[in-house]
This record gives sequence, structure tokens and C-alpha cells, in this order.
Amino acid sequence: MSQNNPKNSRAEVRRGRQFSNTHKKGPFRRIFKWALILVGVLFLFGAGLFTYYASSAPRITRSALTSDNSTKFYDANGTVISRLGSQNRDYVKSKNIPRTLKRAVVSIEDRRFYKHHGVDPIRIAGAAISNLTGSSLGLQGGSTLTQQLVKLSVFSTAASDRTFKRKAQEAWLAIKVENRYSKSQILEFYINKVYMGNGVYGMQTAAEYYYDKTLNHLTLPEFALLAGMPQSPTLYNPYKYPQYATKRRNEVLDAMVKTKDITESQAQAAKNTSVKAHLSATHAKARTSEKTSKYIDSYLKQTIEELEDKGYKPNSGLKVYTNLDMSAQKKLYQVSNNDPTIAYPNNRFQVGATIVDVNNGKVVAMQGGRKTKVAFGLNRAVQTGRSSGSTAKPIMDYGPAIQYLKYPTYQPVKDTPYVYPGTDKSVYDFDNKYQGTITMRKALVESRNIPAIRTLENVGVPKATGFLKNLGMSFSKPLEIQNGIGLYISSEQLAASYAAFANGGTYYKPYLINKIVQVNGVTHKYHQQGKRAMSPATAFMITNMLKGVMTDSAGSGTAAKVSGLYEAGKTGTTQYPDDYLNKVPAMSTMDSWFSGYTKNYSLAIWTGYDHQFKANSYVTSAQTSIAQEIYKNVMGYISEDKPNTDWTQPSDVVATNRGGTTEYYVAGYPGTVTDNSSNQTTSGYTTEGGSSSSSAVVTQPRENESSSSTESSNESSASTPSEQKPSGDGGNDDSNSSSASSSSTDNGGTTPDNGGGNTNSNDNNGGTDETQ
Repeated sequence: MSQNNPKNSRAEVRRGRQFSNTHKKGPFRRIFKWALILVGVLFLFGAGLFTYYASSAPRITRSALTSDNSTKFYDANGTVISRLGSQNRDYVKSKNIPRTLKRAVVSIEDRRFYKHHGVDPIRIAGAAISNLTGSSLGLQGGSTLTQQLVKLSVFSTAASDRTFKRKAQEAWLAIKVENRYSKSQILEFYINKVYMGNGVYGMQTAAEYYYDKTLNHLTLPEFALLAGMPQSPTLYNPYKYPQYATKRRNEVLDAMVKTKDITESQAQAAKNTSVKAHLSATHAKARTSEKTSKYIDSYLKQTIEELEDKGYKPNSGLKVYTNLDMSAQKKLYQVSNNDPTIAYPNNRFQVGATIVDVNNGKVVAMQGGRKTKVAFGLNRAVQTGRSSGSTAKPIMDYGPAIQYLKYPTYQPVKDTPYVYPGTDKSVYDFDNKYQGTITMRKALVESRNIPAIRTLENVGVPKATGFLKNLGMSFSKPLEIQNGIGLYISSEQLAASYAAFANGGTYYKPYLINKIVQVNGVTHKYHQQGKRAMSPATAFMITNMLKGVMTDSAGSGTAAKVSGLYEAGKTGTTQYPDDYLNKVPAMSTMDSWFSGYTKNYSLAIWTGYDHQFKANSYVTSAQTSIAQEIYKNVMGYISEDKPNTDWTQPSDVVATNRGGTTEYYVAGYPGTVTDNSSNQTTSGYTTEGGSSSSSAVVTQPRENESSSSTESSNESSASTPSEQKPSGDGGNDDSNSSSASSSSTDNGGTTPDNGGGNTNSNDNNGGTDETQ
């Protein structure tokens, strides 16, 4: 009966629909419920993590909030050598800060400053959306002005420290600051603390620096410029980058219009004023770095670059302890600038030099130029745009030959006519003569080009490149055989590579910073872990031969010898290209180098002109000894209080008397390897590590047998040196070359130490033609 009841049927239909709807909505409700639970869990987890991190936040004091953020630099003895930031900062109280400046700062940095309590959720959400969408959302990030103040006062600015923990602590401390100090006081702290570029801290000091007047005498466009600078003080420097400074100033003016602090017409009038208007030509509050001791300018500049490479900002209240030996630095400066015993041709003649501790890689002194008055100018000690000439021979030719081919020091090498494979370009020495077959020792001591190139050909460029890589050198383009007499490297790289010869074969990457202490007391110490670059046998045998460069009567570096000091070294010069030879006196060179070392220090020196193709910018034959004279004076001085000991012969190196000279070979290879480079008949077997096209014959030596070298000189058939142009430039990946250097070498070649030898120019940087 009920089956036919219409009311029952309708009720069943309704129950069926309700059942269906329940089943349809059920999954969505469950998902929503679990989503809420997940959000709640995440919130509790985040709150717990925030509380945990906040509990370990550093203390923040009024002293920290009011102090300037200058970074102090110390030498190796812990003495302050510089302070990056004005020590004459003028602190200005809130009552003396013009309202226009306060409103300008708040408008551009934190327009909700007077509404939040240290942390602004709306601002954070806006910044998050901005990050997701890529839009700027007005010009402001997620940190409030109070958080920025906290960051400047107690935290490191290193990129590696931008963590959730740090942000949580920053937020917690911002809340504490807001509870302890009024908005007026917080704004006062901020305006007095921010870095304003050019070594200046605080906006009152900045007003004096940029406009030579106090804050209460500034105009609207001047207030806007100062208010916008803290975001990027270097980029918004009106002296150096007026276009960027103008854009930023105008952004501040637009922000003030949005907050109704000024009208559109006032903003437009301010925009019509040149950003360079009324800038001071002199600075009442000069940056400390401009007054920094003239001795340490280049060292300090390189320290700051190393600091930034580690992720720190210089203007963050750090204590930076360097490896600088101030005594050595002053001596290097004095010898490079004012030594009356050295005949510098003029004030344009330049120097770039680096001293490295051979036992750990510490850069103890660095000279980036001479007779310069510009603070933080070109640092020629680290430029890589000039060929090193024959100083490349130990590290690219003869070092690899001993390491991979087991060449003895008396290895016969040929100083005979040579043509670069696949070309019609001949290689010449500085005297345009050939000496026939001579020993490797004689070839290195006298800096003969052809034997070096033949040796490199036997080793093979790939093996030689690997040897250089072990010495910290990588290159943007593949090296070629021409680079065996010239590499584009810096004095810092050269000093560090020769240091490996000095310490028995271990390479240490050169570094200037020993320790960094952050404002919160966190300390980071730095040192270099040495790595084996070559065998002790290779280091000893190269060193033994390089001693002769300075002691042998025919050596190319006798002017560098310090009497009584155990030392070794190598000269290097680079010759002008053929098409320029008629414009300079005979035997003139573009660059002159000397790199030498003891068991304590390695010192590499470049001398020459920034623009070597300009009139009267050549290095005469007599002036090539200046680099050696600098070395002699400096190395003699810094070695006075150091142990003076000779190098010890490794156990696997055997001494043999040949013609009255003590020579050496590696045990197990008691013979000589026949030079089978190009243009020579090859026979025998391929030598270990040699190029695939080279083969060599081992000849058993006899004790006391004199060398088979041919001492007679033969005139070259060529009447003048020939310029060679290799396709590779040997450009270094770590290049710090200056525009002056790189541009001036576009057409240049380089030749060996005494000038006149073969020149190898390069598509970009010029080639090398080494003589000594």
C-alpha cells in the first residue's frame, strides 16, 4: 500500500538526493578539513621553529643601534691599518632631522612604518607575491625599516647568512626594538647608521660630504637623493653614476607623492633639477679610504674584493684580519716609488708586484702601481693582460719536462733553426744566433727561446697545461706551443706558482684574508690546503737550475742577486711586433719581469707602461733590469730576519759531475733523452708524458763525462727578428686585466728577455717573444 503512496515516494526521492549530495560533497569536505589541519600543523611547526630560533638571537643594545658600521682592517700583527667608513661621522638627534627627510625615508623604505610593530605581515605578503609574479609592487621588499636597522646593527651581510634562522631572529629583535624605543628614536638610529657610499656613514655626514652643508639646509631633490641612496650606495653615487642616481631620486619623489607628503608639482620641480646640481667639489668629510695609507692601497683594494667574493659587504661592521706584513709592504712601496738607487725613467713607468709566503700561500705584500694618487685605482699586481715572457719557461716547459719526461738538468737540447709546426714562422733568440746542442741548464740560465719551445713540443701542450693547472692556472682558450715563452698571468699567479718550486712542490692558492669577525662575534678563519703540484725532485731540479740565472756570469738575472742569500729566479721580457719595431729603439721591449724566491718568500714583479704603444712608452734594454733591482732591494730586506737555508736534495735525485758541474737526474732514469722535437729525426721509443708525435732515446751517462753541448755560436740566417702570430691567446679565466692593459696589447707581441727574439702575437692579447 505504501508503495503506491505518492508522499512516501517523494520522501524516498528526497532521501536519495540527500544521500547522493552527501557522497558528492564528502571528499571535498575531507580534503578541506585535512588542508586546514595541515595548515595548522605547519603554523604550529613554524611558530615553534620561530620561537626556537628567537631564543638564540643575539643581544641588541643601544650602543649597537647607534654605532657606525665601518669595517676595520688589521695587518698580520693585529694592528688596525684601515677603517672603511668615516670615523668623523656626525650623529644627528631626531629633533634636528628635518621632517622632509624623515618622510622621504619612510616613503621609499617603509611607508607603513608608523602602523606596524617591527614586522609587517602585509609587507611580507606583498613581497612574497612580488617574488612569485616578478612584479615590483611599488619599490619595497619584505623587511621593515626596523628590521633593516637590526640587520645593520647585529647581523652579518654575507649572502651565506641569509637563512630562515637569521630572518626569524631579525624579526624577533625588530619586535623587541619596537617595544623598547619610539618610532622617532628608531628612525633616528637608522638615519645615522646607513652607509651612504664613498666611505660615509649617516645622512648628516653625507650631507656634508655631497653638498658641504648640514641637513637643515638641504632642498627637496637633495633630501630625495640621500633618502634613496642606502639601497645601493655605490650605484647611486651622483658623481660616478648620475643617471642611476637621478632615477633613484625620482623614485623617492614619486613615493612621497603616493604618501601625500608632497604634491605632483613639487615632485616635478624637484625632478627638473639636475642630480649633479650643487654637488661639492671638495669633501668636508672625506672617506677614510681616500686617506688610507698610500702604502696599502692596492692590498686593501684586493682584500675588499676577496671579502666580497666570500659574500660579505664591506660596510657591515666587520673586523677583517689580513695577512699583510706592513714592514714588507712599506719597503715594497718605497722601493717602487722613491728608491734613489733605481733609475726609473719617468713617473709613467709602472710596477705590479706580489710577495707570497711560500709555505702557506699568504699574500704578505702587494704593489699595484707607482706614483699614483687615485685611491683604489688599477691594481697591476693582479692584471693578467700582459705576457709574462720567459718566466713561463720553468712552469710550462722545463718543469713539465722533468716531471713527465724525467729530463736531467744536463739534458741535451737543440738551439738550432726552428719553425713552428704547420707554419713558416721561425723562432729566434734575442741575439739572433744559434748555439747548437746545449744542456737544459744552460738553455734556462741564458733564457734561450728555441730549446724551450723544442722542450715543450716534446712534453706536449696538454701535459704542460695540466702542469699549469696544478699551479692554479686555468685559461679561457687552449694554450699553444707559442705560450711556452709567454703566458698571460698576473704577478700574484706567478709568485704563487714559483712558491711551489720553493717549498718542494706544493701549491697554495694565494689569499689575503686570514680571519673575519662579524658584528655578532661569529668568527670565520681561512687558510689554504696545499696540494701536490709536482714531485719534490722536479721542484729541486728547477730550483737548482734557476739559481744559475742569478749567479752564472751568463745568467739573465744577475742584477737581482742578493749576496749570501740562497735564492732562485727567472727573468722575462716581451718584444714589440714587427710592424712596430721601427717606431722604438733597437732592443726595446714592452714588458720586463722578474720572479724569484727563497725558502721563505716568492716575489714576482712586472714593469712597463700601461699603454705600451703610445709614444715614449717602451722599456729600453737598460731599463729591463729595473724589475731585478726592485727584487734585490725588497727580497734582501724581508729576508734579514728569516732563516737562510739552502734546498735539500730529495732522496730520489742523484748528483753527477759533468764537466766540473754538479748536475742532477731522477733515480731510475740515469740517462738523457734525445731531443726529437719537430725538424729533427726521431727514433727510439715514445717518452712517458711526451706528445704523441715525439719520440726519445735514452742515453746512458758516464760519471764525470763532460757535456756534449756545442758552445760555438752561429749567426742566424735571418737579419731581423720575425713576428709570429699564434691563434691562441692564453687568456686566463681568472683575468683581472685592466682596460688599459688589455686594450694596449691588441696588436702586441712579446719577445724574450733581452728583446729582439722571436715574437708571438695573438689574436687578442699579443704573443710572446722571450729572450731572457
